[in-house]
Amino acid sequence: MTLDVQIRAKTYPSRTPGEDHVAVADLDFSVPEGQFTCIVGPSGCGKTTLLNIVSGLEREVDGVVSLNSKPTNEAHLGYMFQTPRLMPWLTVLENVRLVIDGPGNGEKGDEDLTRHLLEEMDLSDVMDAFPNRLSAGMMRRVALARAFVIKPRLLLMDEPFISLDEPVAKRLHELLLAIWNERPTTVLFVTHDLSEALFLADRILFMSPSPGSIVHDYTVPLARPRVKLASDNIHNLRRSLLKEHPDLLTGLIGVGEEERRHTERRHP
Repeated sequence: MTLDVQIRAKTYPSRTPGEDHVAVADLDFSVPEGQFTCIVGPSGCGKTTLLNIVSGLEREVDGVVSLNSKPTNEAHLGYMFQTPRLMPWLTVLENVRLVIDGPGNGEKGDEDLTRHLLEEMDLSDVMDAFPNRLSAGMMRRVALARAFVIKPRLLLMDEPFISLDEPVAKRLHELLLAIWNERPTTVLFVTHDLSEALFLADRILFMSPSPGSIVHDYTVPLARPRVKLASDNIHNLRRSLLKEHPDLLTGLIGVGEEERRHTERRHP
């Protein structure tokens, strides 16, 4: 179940002739089944645009994206956004169950899985609570349970733990890896946090400034499971990687001085 991405360009038209915005260009990569891949790049480089193209939310694109040679919008995929997107009038249980209610769904097995996932997220005591009674971290845990309840073949995650305190984010990282180990699926996870990517991913794709393209493909040399991995391991690996590639996080790796100055003028 390989994800294949071949995008020549995604362009947003402008009302001013000649000033159309090319968000991403020359993206060509594959993600094998079951791999946890992180996308890291500078702000505005097209990371979210890439996920929206893969999901089928962005349809007007010069290129092809497929999962097992079929369009991804026909695939069984989940999408976890930067905000939890919970329905305020539904309880925690109802919010998770919402994505499986429909023809062919709603069987006892689905109900059992919903409750089991919420238990795994340490949310047993708040299943009947409404979102306004939950902390930010708890709402993210509900969203995480909802993402896995449909048993996705592909899971897209767009900075889902952004703006959380470090201890809360760390707990969510551990919960994510635990549930992913139990229910393996292909994951494409966008983040601006290199330490987060190193802890979670099998592989990291680094993007250039807009128009975003892949400038470095990195395999994370850490064994799993990582739940008990010391933070020093991540810190040392991050330091070593940035020492070898100082411009990695700006997306300017391997760029000449003239092109660097030009890019920095466009993206101050």
